[in-house]
Amino acid sequence: MKKSKLVFAAIILMSSLFITHTATAQDRKGPPPNGERKGPPGGGHSPVQSKTLEEIGGYKIGDVAADFKLKNVDESTFSLSDIKDAKGYIVVFTCNECPFSKLYEDRLTALHNTYASKGYAVVAINPNVSEDNDKESFKSMQKRASEKAFPFVYLADENQEVSPKFGAVRTPHVFLLDANKKVQYIGTIDDNARSAKAVKVKYVENAIAALENGKKPTPNFTKAIGCPVKVK
Repeated sequence: MKKSKLVFAAIILMSSLFITHTATAQDRKGPPPNGERKGPPGGGHSPVQSKTLEEIGGYKIGDVAADFKLKNVDESTFSLSDIKDAKGYIVVFTCNECPFSKLYEDRLTALHNTYASKGYAVVAINPNVSEDNDKESFKSMQKRASEKAFPFVYLADENQEVSPKFGAVRTPHVFLLDANKKVQYIGTIDDNARSAKAVKVKYVENAIAALENGKKPTPNFTKAIGCPVKVK
């Protein structure tokens, strides 16, 4: 008799657990019906840069960046030396399709519009450009630049000759150089990828202000936040 009661109790417990699990699964909200999603996707993977500068093996603070020649969306060849009387360079590795890159497009435009006239132009480089990917092809870069009316150059690192030297591992990933092309800041643009209105710390702007005052940026390094660069 006692054994029967125990079996019956176990059956009741298992049934209740099953019902609870089913109800929870039904109540769980899935993707929006139109397939759109606000902000970066979840995916279960952290968008935060995981490797140190030493592990990445690119430029470190104080290193002098080598100039380069890359094709711009207007099909001209661009080098850092083409910017005359530069006081610095806001080199940012970005791309067409990364949700984080898209979230920062307007902020990059604002940075360029504010600081290019002061000697700090935005130089955007796509390390993911590939003719095997329609969304990241050179033509798609041209289309994106036109749609967003980029006021800055948008360069194609077609053979990934430049991004590894810098140590770009995320999109976007910023490298602020001074007038001598010495790396003064590496990392993210600000402290809130999801919302420009909620930004409290503008790392790149603060770093530029420090250089303008003859000081070293503090901090001079933050972890980049975005999609991993697709190594070819």
